[in-house]
Amino acid sequence: MASESAEQKPETPPNFWGDMPEDEYYASQGVKNSQSYFETPNGKLFTQSFLPLDKQVKATVYMTHGYGSDTGWLFQKICIHFSTWGYAVFAADLLGHGRSDGLRCYMGDMEKIAATSLSFFKHVRYSEEYKDLPAFLFGESMGGLATMLMYFQSEPTTWTGLMFSAPLFVIPEPMKPSKLHLFAYGLLFGLADTWAAMPDNKMVGKAIKDPEKLKIIASNPRRYAGKPRVGTMREIARVCQYIQDNFSKVTAPFLTVHGTADGVTCPSSSKLLYEKASSEDKSLKIYEGMYHSLIQGEPDENADIVLKDMREWIDERVERYGSN
Repeated sequence: MASESAEQKPETPPNFWGDMPEDEYYASQGVKNSQSYFETPNGKLFTQSFLPLDKQVKATVYMTHGYGSDTGWLFQKICIHFSTWGYAVFAADLLGHGRSDGLRCYMGDMEKIAATSLSFFKHVRYSEEYKDLPAFLFGESMGGLATMLMYFQSEPTTWTGLMFSAPLFVIPEPMKPSKLHLFAYGLLFGLADTWAAMPDNKMVGKAIKDPEKLKIIASNPRRYAGKPRVGTMREIARVCQYIQDNFSKVTAPFLTVHGTADGVTCPSSSKLLYEKASSEDKSLKIYEGMYHSLIQGEPDENADIVLKDMREWIDERVERYGSN
């Protein structure tokens, strides 16, 4: 009986689309994918590029995924969409995520984590092939927090524009780490910083509206499903406050999008950025009834609305600022 039940348990396919070889799948989507490791002083980053097969590259986009995720599985669908529009897309698994080095989902020093991804992004951005093209940073969820840190760590002229999908700048009340917990663990002189001991609020269920897509996302073998680490929650709370205090220093053109039914990051994250940023060219889109994962987790008809808005925004900025 044991062997029979073992046979019945479906194996996770190597990719969300099943067993089709990667080259075939990417070619069927109209993109060329390459994967490599980028050496940094803080450890190796797993990186990917998505290049359009049949279009001239008009700009580069540098994408950062959210908490517990990686650049593969369903996140890469965002990368593929942008690539089919004529963009060269580069993405890196954050330290502690996916196939990059680091303790799983430990975000104890987000400035360092952001700087590590930024070192790869700038390496590509200033390469001979791409240095004269417009360049955009893109961050989803907690990746938006890391992306904003990367922006603050860069020279003002480095990036043509910024794009945020449901960024984490304001933590919703149910997600906030208990000050009492953080204080108690803080008394252990940092020993508890890496402990996976904070309450888990089952974020995935609050992020994904489409039940079939929820199943696919939950089956990602590289997704972190453990409890949040003490230092991660401490650091996210600190960096959110830091970003809120520095919204006015944002001067680059940006688009930020959020769903009103987001149970993981507050829509006020996008609204406050829009209100307080000093950028002359800024755009905010709020989608009624949509959840947190606007592209990966909504029904296709909703995701298509968001993608259409993103495409129109970035195409227009390439047109507007491309010759600068």
